[in-house]
Amino acid sequence: MFESDRCVAVSPSDGAPALVALDAKFVLQSSSGERVVGSEEFFVGPKVDIIHMTSTKPEEILTAIRIPKTWANANFYFEKVADRNTWDFPLVNVAAALQVQNGTVRDARIACGGVSAVPRRLTQVEQILKGQPVNEQTAKIAGQSASRGARPLNYNGFKIPLMENLVMRAVRDAKA
Repeated sequence: MFESDRCVAVSPSDGAPALVALDAKFVLQSSSGERVVGSEEFFVGPKVDIIHMTSTKPEEILTAIRIPKTWANANFYFEKVADRNTWDFPLVNVAAALQVQNGTVRDARIACGGVSAVPRRLTQVEQILKGQPVNEQTAKIAGQSASRGARPLNYNGFKIPLMENLVMRAVRDAKA
């Protein structure tokens, strides 16, 4: 639905959006040494590399995933919608980390899977949320903003309201 004008495989991962939402860093090791890559640079789409889904080089191996303590006390939300209950790729999933203080969003990171070739970080939604109260109205605005810029193909338009509802629920259910 995003950044594609043709049919491409969407990110099938449940963990990837969560790692993007938590601003994880990937530690890659090779005989040349260590390389640390941010989660948004780690996952790559077909415009970067049509064959691979990560920026890992052939001589590298993933040795660690580091999650910064920035989000240690945040409210975390994850939800997946799939055709079947188990062993199925997401139609859409959402991962959100929200720092809420006195009922107000101080900071937020939200990512969705199943909507583009890589986990899609929703930076516009994050900006909208900062300084806003956690309530039904804020959640509804966040959900409606999540699909901004989406261009569904003929067969996947159903993902737009699905994505919007998942983001709305992630924000609505963030408790202080």
